[in-house]
Amino acid sequence: MDYFFQAIVIGLLLSFMIGPVFFLLLEISITRGFKAAIIFDLGVLVSDLFYVILSLFFAYQLRGIGTLKNNFLLSIVGGGLFFAYGMYNLWFKKISIITPQITSDNILEQDFNVANLSKTNTKDHVLLFLKGFTLNLLNPGVVVYWLAIVAKGFDLIENQVEYWHIYIFIGTVLGVFFTVDCLKAYLANKLKPLVTLNLLKALNLLIGAVFMGIGIFLILRQFLRM
Repeated sequence: MDYFFQAIVIGLLLSFMIGPVFFLLLEISITRGFKAAIIFDLGVLVSDLFYVILSLFFAYQLRGIGTLKNNFLLSIVGGGLFFAYGMYNLWFKKISIITPQITSDNILEQDFNVANLSKTNTKDHVLLFLKGFTLNLLNPGVVVYWLAIVAKGFDLIENQVEYWHIYIFIGTVLGVFFTVDCLKAYLANKLKPLVTLNLLKALNLLIGAVFMGIGIFLILRQFLRM
């Protein structure tokens, strides 16, 4: 069950990746409440499931090129994607914190929003869900890291007789990812003072280094087996 613990680690890493969803989740939780943030995150989760299905289909096609036990091509593709995504995080990804300008108009608007929080209806929830779904779906990086994660999963379950283990692996990643997102939304007000630019940059560098390490490991492991 080594793949189960690695799935937990990957889920934790994904939860703290810095991007539009990360900031919007915290913002929605602070301005509109925990329930609104969860509905937004459910939209993100559904779009992740869509990309997981595509990634599994792609992975099965690659595995079908050779024997089912031949993970070489899939591991090379997955390792390359992990390495490229980690390199992007380390050297090319720009991190910034947008601080809203505080004016009398903003304060009046915030007071109005707070006074109308109880009026949030089904339409608002649907829009929040679609916002999370669309934002995540249109992020090209999402499909890249899900392809890499699925490839990593197949590499980890290589010695398993039953291939349903890949679904346990993916389910664990998604479960940890969503659970930590819920925790972030719940603690958003307390986390806000701690979210500094230096902290975000350090977190981004750490995740990039770990992803590059996973990519190198996947590639070298296959060549060492030859």
